[in-house]
Amino acid sequence: MLGAIFLFSAMDATAKAMMDRYAPMQVVWARYAGMMAVVALILAPRLGPLLRTRRMGLQLLRSAFLFSATLAFFTSLSRMEIAAATAVMQVHPVLLTLGATLLLREPLGPRRIFGIVMALAGALIVIRPGADVFTPGALLPLVAGACYASYALTTRFLGRDEPILTSFLYTAIIGTIVASVLTVPVWQTPGPGDAAIFLGLGAVGALGQFLLIRSLTLAEAGAVAPFGYAGVVFATLWGVVAFGEVPDGWTILGALVIVGAGVYVWHRETRARAAVAA
Repeated sequence: MLGAIFLFSAMDATAKAMMDRYAPMQVVWARYAGMMAVVALILAPRLGPLLRTRRMGLQLLRSAFLFSATLAFFTSLSRMEIAAATAVMQVHPVLLTLGATLLLREPLGPRRIFGIVMALAGALIVIRPGADVFTPGALLPLVAGACYASYALTTRFLGRDEPILTSFLYTAIIGTIVASVLTVPVWQTPGPGDAAIFLGLGAVGALGQFLLIRSLTLAEAGAVAPFGYAGVVFATLWGVVAFGEVPDGWTILGALVIVGAGVYVWHRETRARAAVAA
């Protein structure tokens, strides 16, 4: 899981750097097209069986949520510090809890409500509406977090009767097709060096996805989920080293509130599942 989160943070840092020269949509296209190339190469012998799905509508919806999350987050990286954007994006586990309550009829007790409110409060501390640092673009990582939580929720539904590699393959295919169409108006032909970076962007994202899937097959999701918050640390390091972005005190405080709320909700969920199992 830590390997996956590190690779995702490296992908985000690369995307931020490339958006100095290319539109966010083209960088999103590179992320999906590169991933599609790697996935097709690795899964080529199994493509036929893996393409069979009984839930095409849900596959399309799931892929749309992830595509929207990627586009919103990458666009936010062109307007915000990478650490701040990553911190706000980390509200998605808590939003997933809210979504599970609304759609799966899971109980919403006072502790869950507390965790949700605190995570959103942390996001507001980072983006600070009314302050000089706030722009409409500062809401993009919050939108990305909501879309990613929706993606995770639909993944739960699909996981009941679809192989995880089938969902992974459809995510790559659908995202590549949509991004290829939408990037036409802003397309800039990259030079050989940038083309190699674009390919590497997708390859790093694909490897991160494979490591994430592998971690979830080796251990329960609840056991590895908290390590996802290491992304805030990795993003901060990338920001300092690659972009000279040193987060201010408010960003650090907001990140700590978001991570604390997420860990609190995870802890409560883990205890609740243990009690049910007992």
